[in-house]
Amino acid sequence: MLNLVHLKVLAAVARHGSVTEAAKELHYSQPSVSHHLSRLEAATGVRLVQRVGRGIRLTPEGQLFASRATEIVGRVDAATNELAAQVGLQAGRVRLAANASVLSTIVPKAAARLARAHPGLELAVIERHPVEALQALRNGEIDVALVFRYADAPAEEEGFRLVHLGDDPIYLISRQADDSVANHRHSAWIGGCARCQDELAAVCRRRGFAPRIVSLSDDMVVVQALVAAGIGVTTLPGLALRAHRHPDIHATELADHRRRLYAVTYGEPPDPPASTALIRAVQQSAG
Repeated sequence: MLNLVHLKVLAAVARHGSVTEAAKELHYSQPSVSHHLSRLEAATGVRLVQRVGRGIRLTPEGQLFASRATEIVGRVDAATNELAAQVGLQAGRVRLAANASVLSTIVPKAAARLARAHPGLELAVIERHPVEALQALRNGEIDVALVFRYADAPAEEEGFRLVHLGDDPIYLISRQADDSVANHRHSAWIGGCARCQDELAAVCRRRGFAPRIVSLSDDMVVVQALVAAGIGVTTLPGLALRAHRHPDIHATELADHRRRLYAVTYGEPPDPPASTALIRAVQQSAG
């Protein structure tokens, strides 16, 4: 018979690719981890792991089952936190993921508001790009994701529920005042995450050219320093400039380009009280 311990063991082995490391994480002995894997194989009737030299690896069936095990374990952990939060929001934990510009501007204000309203509720934050944050949300590793989307981006898959927080303007970042994207048809460009690169390409395409992306960085401090040094030009959202502004760069707002900010939860409504309280604090802080 399957049980949660078996699933936790399989998920840990999948994360680490090692019985030894999984045992360390779970505070089990190595024989205990191997025993649980054997019991899980017996219960499912499927071979989940195979020996490779001195180590092991998951079979294709093991990989499939491990991905579901990770999601199930995450949802159980989330349910535990929801139950704690249900009791008057006096205790428990709520987990949030967001990208760097949001974490360094909106989230600190929201965290302060949440702490004042519910001092017994612990907020845990991690930095994740939107795609990674949504995957973590679906796996039950977090409770709320703060993400951005551009106008032409496809809708999120079924199960995600979005609350619009506001719009964030996009700026051309260069060393010239009163600059325009069209002036940089032949310039080197600095790209960021996949979503940001797609939008950068769209910005340039509407001016009749494709950007020549020669450098990549998701760090707003690094990107601005590279622009200031003459390495290239780029685009950045307003929140990134609010978090950090290099003195030797110029920012020109692109009036026809904005990204939309959302708080996202997953699963059937209603949201747990802790998630609702966090989203409310984020909404108030985003304004």
